Amino acid sequence: MQRVTAISGVGVKGPACFLYEAAGLRLLLDLGRGPDGDNLPVIDGLGRIDAILFSHGHVDHTGGLVLWEALGRPPLYATRPTIALSNHAELKTATPLEECERIYGITLETGPCGHAPGAVWMRLGGKDGLVYSGDVSLESTLFRSSLPPRAKALIFDASYGVANIPLSEQIAKIDRILDAEPILFPCPAGGRGLEMARHFLEKGLPVSLCPSHRQVAETLLSHESWLTAGGCAILDDLLSKGGHLETDSPLEGVMIAAGPNAERGAAKAIAERLIATKSGQIVFTGHIAGGQPSEAMVRNGTARFLRWNVHPRLGEQRRLLEAVAPQQALAAFCHPQALAELRAETGWPIAPGTVMEW
Repeated sequence: MQRVTAISGVGVKGPACFLYEAAGLRLLLDLGRGPDGDNLPVIDGLGRIDAILFSHGHVDHTGGLVLWEALGRPPLYATRPTIALSNHAELKTATPLEECERIYGITLETGPCGHAPGAVWMRLGGKDGLVYSGDVSLESTLFRSSLPPRAKALIFDASYGVANIPLSEQIAKIDRILDAEPILFPCPAGGRGLEMARHFLEKGLPVSLCPSHRQVAETLLSHESWLTAGGCAILDDLLSKGGHLETDSPLEGVMIAAGPNAERGAAKAIAERLIATKSGQIVFTGHIAGGQPSEAMVRNGTARFLRWNVHPRLGEQRRLLEAVAPQQALAAFCHPQALAELRAETGWPIAPGTVMEW
């Protein structure tokens, strides 16, 4: 028998943490924190963990490493880009997933899933086992993606619920506001920010990148196989043509800065300057985290929200389900209302709770 238990990540927007059990082996798939508040998975009574496998490096998938000691310091596994870009000392010691065909006797296959640098889906236990997609984007213009193979069970990224607006339409909507400069896009450094910078540069707009974004671009030059065709040339172009954005830089052009909710770093400092001077625009394009500056800014009208897809819209979720053809599935990272809408609209074999057994 194989079993998956959602420790966290089903019926809520994170943090990601799933327990996979098979042949006496107990693996954690991701160990996140947040993204709303400072929430951590509840690990009381979880028992022995043989290893932790990370799908990518975002904090809602890795931030729970503060619990590593309490879990008995099990071995860690992640992809090379995730390890290279991590700020967690523990994750720097991880074994590259690309080198693993088995985890303690359980077969392992991985493939790129487009959401972030080094983001992967995993298939554990072959066609009779589990596919864990982590976060997915099949629309990324910079990070490679592929569809996973068939499996009996699936945990898939349902962050957007039944929303189905393609990235091309979202970009067109953003383009219509670009004549008003300066404009700040707070973004995670290891995510959509570099894709956005590429698009704006190709439109002939002046673009500047914060140090965190530039560091990610420089690191990814050593991981070309994770990028779309011509990815290294794209990054070279960004680094050579994009300006250097510091907290005290002039407020001009398109500015792309971390963190994603203007809660820290250059994004926080520049957003505060824009608000104080009543100049330019602040545009958030990803999840508006509860209790973060982004939430208040959008609510009081000092910033706006225009989505840039980094998760699968409904049509892409359908492609994932068709590729894997699972007998049962867990829809992850969405709230109960979105989960109910998915059940009503799709007829997919979504499990009724937080556990799958087969």
